[in-house]
Amino acid sequence: MSDNRIPLAGVIGSPIAHSKSPQLHGYWLRMLGLRGHYIPMDIAREDLETALRTLPKLGFVGVNVTIPYKERILEIADLITDRATLIGSANTIIFRKDGKIHADNTDGYGFLENLRQQAPHWNPKAGPAVVLGAGGAARAVVATLLDAGVPEVMLTNRTRVRAETLAEDFGKRVRVVEWIQAGNAIEEAKTLVNATSLGMVGKPELRVLLDGLRPDCVVNDLVYAPLQTKLLLTAQAAGCTAVDGLGMLIHQAVPGFERWFGTRPVVDEATRAAILR
Repeated sequence: MSDNRIPLAGVIGSPIAHSKSPQLHGYWLRMLGLRGHYIPMDIAREDLETALRTLPKLGFVGVNVTIPYKERILEIADLITDRATLIGSANTIIFRKDGKIHADNTDGYGFLENLRQQAPHWNPKAGPAVVLGAGGAARAVVATLLDAGVPEVMLTNRTRVRAETLAEDFGKRVRVVEWIQAGNAIEEAKTLVNATSLGMVGKPELRVLLDGLRPDCVVNDLVYAPLQTKLLLTAQAAGCTAVDGLGMLIHQAVPGFERWFGTRPVVDEATRAAILR
């Protein structure tokens, strides 16, 4: 920052107490010896825009945005990156010196970097991918897979119309598959991504036939509570490479941290351990 104020950042959502972001950013600030603080903020929907316009005056350089405001933020931001527009949501906000709110989406970046770190042999061009879910996370995953060179994405969701709406935005390389036919699609997949909340603590189990999993398939569950989901355990038993969702949470935070605090943090086992403590 150009003045002597301590830079502030944080995460906005409602509820927000469950967020691991303060733990993550706080760890990086300590390890790197940087001045700054990262604060969780539970803000009501009707106060969202007022808060975002006020925070820069209080010394905030940016914030993360999480559920339920990742789509709403696009209606407030003054500047929106192309990838945030394509995905239809933003998770990283930068308060510019000219007073404008700059919205970006780093979920796709985090997803891809996590795959590369946990499955370094992963080849996106090896064959089709199956994506379970059609929400905001799924949009980020689909956009990233297509950009990485996956030849086809087979998209399936319990509510078909949501999958069809998403597919329309991405063209012919995305094909919608009925939820009850997901098991058949998985037989062809070289990459499988669960972008639903199914299997998360407190949520229903993911009930999709997994008999067709082959050892050359890379399986990524975006759920990270529990860290080892039933999907990942089944994938490991089938000889697949299993990629947990914690790494995506960590990697997506890197670009924002660098912009806010001026130093790019390293994602390593010590980082993961700090989050899991």
